[in-house]
Amino acid sequence: MLLVAPCRERRELDQVVTEHHFEDFAVGQVFGSGRVRVDGDRMVAFAAEFDPQAFHLDPKEARHMFFQRLVASGWYTAALTMRLLVDSDLRPADGIIGLGFEELRWPQPVRPGDELHLHTEVLELRPSRSRPEHGLVKLRMTTRNRADEAVQVLVGTLLVGRRRS
Repeated sequence: MLLVAPCRERRELDQVVTEHHFEDFAVGQVFGSGRVRVDGDRMVAFAAEFDPQAFHLDPKEARHMFFQRLVASGWYTAALTMRLLVDSDLRPADGIIGLGFEELRWPQPVRPGDELHLHTEVLELRPSRSRPEHGLVKLRMTTRNRADEAVQVLVGTLLVGRRRS
């Protein structure tokens, strides 16, 4: 079952955007995404299975806790971010192959009904020493809500295929 429906923008992009090889990226380059609305029932179902804490599960209990309202698990936010990334205009050759993350923060909580979108910026590029047919692309992926507040900041590196000569 999909956590979110494919973004309309992705279908439009499929007709225009092709894969980006390592050579197509530039430091400072920015990629956007479509939007997804956070479904409260799916958010709670995810928490029930993977992060069963009261402030993710029960609105009445959550009122008496730190957030004072029902909030999404950070891991649910990360899953929605992955979907936004896959559906975004960042289309690395060979797919999205993550090598790891240097930073993962959740500066603001995500709530049912929030509308999220992704802003991705290229921070660094370097050829792979161990895999000359690939390069390393370091990105900052900031998931934002409708008020344009950052709800998740992720800095990580992708392995991206180089253009074959």
